[in-house]
Amino acid sequence: MPKFNLDKGRLRRLRRILNKVNQEADAMDDLSDGKLRQKTQEFKERYQAGETLEELLPEAFAAIREAAKRVLGMYPYDVQVLGGIVLHEGHIAEMKTGEGKTLTATLPIYLNALTGRGVILVTVNDYLSCRDAEEMGPLYRFMGLTIAMGAPEDEDDLSADDKKAIYAADIVYTTHSSLGFDYLIENLADSRDQQYLRDFYYVIIDEVDSVLLDSATSPLVIAGSPRVQSNLYALADAFVVSLDEKEDFYVTDEKDGVWLTKKGIKRAEDYFRLEKFYHKDNQELVRHVSLALRAHCLFENEKDYVVQDDELVLLDSTDGRLLKGTRLQSGQHQALEAKEHVPLTANNRSMASITYQNLFKLFDKISGMTGTGKPAEDEFIETYNMEVVSIPTNKPVIRKDLADSIYRSFPEKVFAAVQYIKERHAIGQPLLIATGSVQLSSLFSAILLREGIPHNVLNAYNAVKEAEMVKEAGQLGAVTVATAMAGRGTDIKLGPGVAEIGGLAVIGTEHMTSERIDLQLRGRAGRQGDPGMSKFFVSLEDELIHKWGPEHIRYYSDNDEAIDEVTPLSNFRYQKYFEQAQEASDSSSESSRQQILQMDEDMRIQRELIYRDRNNLLAGEGLKAIDFEAIAQEVFESFTQSLNSDQSRTFQSERFIYDYLSYNVSPDLEKIDHMTDKQIQDYLMTIFKSQFQNKKGLFRNKALFEDFVRKCLLKAIDSTWIEQVDYLTQFKQVVMSRRSAQRNPIYEYQREAYWSYQEMRKRVYFEIVRYLSLSEVTLSDSDQPLVQFA
Repeated sequence: MPKFNLDKGRLRRLRRILNKVNQEADAMDDLSDGKLRQKTQEFKERYQAGETLEELLPEAFAAIREAAKRVLGMYPYDVQVLGGIVLHEGHIAEMKTGEGKTLTATLPIYLNALTGRGVILVTVNDYLSCRDAEEMGPLYRFMGLTIAMGAPEDEDDLSADDKKAIYAADIVYTTHSSLGFDYLIENLADSRDQQYLRDFYYVIIDEVDSVLLDSATSPLVIAGSPRVQSNLYALADAFVVSLDEKEDFYVTDEKDGVWLTKKGIKRAEDYFRLEKFYHKDNQELVRHVSLALRAHCLFENEKDYVVQDDELVLLDSTDGRLLKGTRLQSGQHQALEAKEHVPLTANNRSMASITYQNLFKLFDKISGMTGTGKPAEDEFIETYNMEVVSIPTNKPVIRKDLADSIYRSFPEKVFAAVQYIKERHAIGQPLLIATGSVQLSSLFSAILLREGIPHNVLNAYNAVKEAEMVKEAGQLGAVTVATAMAGRGTDIKLGPGVAEIGGLAVIGTEHMTSERIDLQLRGRAGRQGDPGMSKFFVSLEDELIHKWGPEHIRYYSDNDEAIDEVTPLSNFRYQKYFEQAQEASDSSSESSRQQILQMDEDMRIQRELIYRDRNNLLAGEGLKAIDFEAIAQEVFESFTQSLNSDQSRTFQSERFIYDYLSYNVSPDLEKIDHMTDKQIQDYLMTIFKSQFQNKKGLFRNKALFEDFVRKCLLKAIDSTWIEQVDYLTQFKQVVMSRRSAQRNPIYEYQREAYWSYQEMRKRVYFEIVRYLSLSEVTLSDSDQPLVQFA
C-alpha cells in the first residue's frame, strides 16, 4: 500500500507562518541591543495580558533570530525557522545532518520560555548537553533569560538546593537519563525541602528517535539495598564451561534462546549429585544454570558489553556507547561477571522505576529533532501523537549513496571492503568505516594496521576522545574506524582540498538492525551541500541475516575455508532480503516497545497514585482526615482472619504485638488463649491507643507531632512501594518467558500487577501501625523529642 506524503501540505502552512516571521526581520534589525533585549520583557507582559504564544511567534522568532546574528554570528535560515515552528507545535522536525538543529531549537525554546514555566532541552549524552548549553548560553543571557546545565560534570555532588536552582532557570539543557533519575529521586524525598523540580511544561528531545524508540525498552531504575548475594553464580558458571555445545545444550539460530538437552540435564544431575535436576527444591540452582547458559551463549564480549578495570559495562545495542550505571536485572549481570571472572556486584532491589515513554508523557508539550524520524512516523503518531515533518535542506544533498556490495561469506566481505578502503585511501579521500560492534571495529583496526594504513578507532573504549577524532575525520587522508556511536551528535566538517576528491566516504561493514541507524551513518557525509558518498559491504553471514533473514539464504563458513575468488552476489536478487530483514527487525523492536508500554501502563497508574499521596502528605494536606484507629482496626481484623489454626493463637498474637505494636508490653498469655477474634482485636487496639497517646504526649509542639506522623506515613508508603516496584520488575522478567508456553505475557503481568497493588495497599496499613507504634521517641537534654524510626 503506497504511503502518501503529507509534508507538502504541512510545509505550505508552515511557510505562511515563516513569511510573517520574515516580515518582522527589518523592524528587529533596526533595534539597538538594549531595545532588542527589552523585547523579552515586552513579550512576557503581553503573554500575561492574554496574547497566545502563537500570536507572539512571528515577533519572538524574529527577535531571537536577530539576537543570534549579533551574539553568535549566525542568522537562522528559513528552513531552520520552519523547523522551529514544527517544534513549537509539538511535533518532530526531521532535519539532515549539518542543518543546524542546535540553532533551530533556540527559536521555540525562547518563545516557550516567555511563559515563565521553564523549558527543558534533552540530549543523548553529557558531552552534547554541555556543548550545546555553552554555545547557546550567551544568546539566551543576551535576551535576559537564565540557562542552566542539568547534567554538569559534578552532578553527583549537587545538593537539593543546587538542583532547585538549576530547574528554576528559564531554560535547562540536560540528558534524558539525568532528567529521569532526578524525577525518581525527587519522589523518594521525605520533605518538601528535598524536592526541586517544577511542574513539567515543555521539552524538546534532541535525537528523539534514539531516546523514545531505541532507549524505550530500558527503563530507568533506582537501585536500593542489595539482596543476599548468592554463591551459586561461580558454581553454575564452572558447570556451563564444562558442557559440550553440540551435545549438552541447544542455542537457537537467532541466538535468542538456549536450553539444556537431555544429555545436558543428565550431566547436571551427575555434576551436582542430584536425583532430579528439574525439581522444585532445586529452582535456585536451575535459575543460576539458566543465567550462566545465557551469559555464555547469548551475550558477547565487545558486542554486548566490555570489561574495563575489572568492571563489566554494558554497551548500547544501537550506537555502541558505554551504558555506565546500567545493569541487567534478575541476576543476569552477575552471571556475566562470573563468566568474565570479575568481582560480582550486588544484586540490588529496585526502589523506583519509569520508562522514557512515561517520563516524557508527564510534559504538557513534547517535541523532538532528528535526522531519521520518517521511518518511524506511524509509531510516533500512535504513541505520542507527534507528526514527523521533513524539513527541506538549505542546500541540495549531492551525496552519492552507492549500491551495496553483497558477498556470500564474512571473510569475502571483509577482504572486499579492505580492498575498497585501500583504493579510496590511495587518493587521499577521508574515510569513516562504520562497524556494528566494538569487536568488529577492533578487527578492522588490526587489518588496517597490517596494511600500513594509519587510522583512529572510535568505540566504547575511547569515547572520551570522540570530539577530537570527529574534528579530524574530515581531513585529507584521514581514516576513522567507528561503531555506530559516530552516527549521532557528530558533525564532520571537510578539510581543505577534500571536496575536490569527492568529500567524506562512509563505508559500512554491515547493515545495522534498523534502517534509521544506516541513515544516520550515511548522513555523516554530504552535510550542507558538501560532496560525499556512502557504500555498504554486507554478507549472508551478517547478524542481520542470521537473526532476521530467511533461513534458506543464511550462510555459515568454516574457519578453514579458503578464499579463492571474491565475487559479489547479484545485488538485485539479494538486496530485498536485507531490506526485509531490517523491516522484520524494526517491526520486532516496535512490538517490544508497545509491549513494554502496555506493561508499564499498570506501573504508571500505580506510580501516579503513590506519588500523588506522597506529595499531598509533603504539602501538609489530608493529615487531619486520616482516622488512625480505623486503619488499626482494619489491620487487627486482617490479622485475626489470617490466624493459623495449626499454631497457638497465643504465640501468633504475641509475635504480632512484638512485630507491630510494642517491645515493652508483657501480654497476658493465658487470657489471649481464650479470647475470641473480636476480643483480640480490642486488646490490640488498647495497646495501639496507649502507644499513640504516649508518643503524642512527648511532643509538646503540635506541629512536631504532625511532622512525626507524616514521616511515619511516608516511610510506610515508601517501604511497601519499593517492595512493589522490585516485585513487578522481577516479575516482568519472568512473565516474558511465558510466551513460549503460548500465554499472553501482557495479560499475565496486568493481572499480577492489579493483585499485588491491592496487597500492597493492605501492607501500607500494617506498616503505618508499625511505624507509629514501634518508633522510639525520647527527650534530649534540651527537652526536644528525638525519634528513632522502627
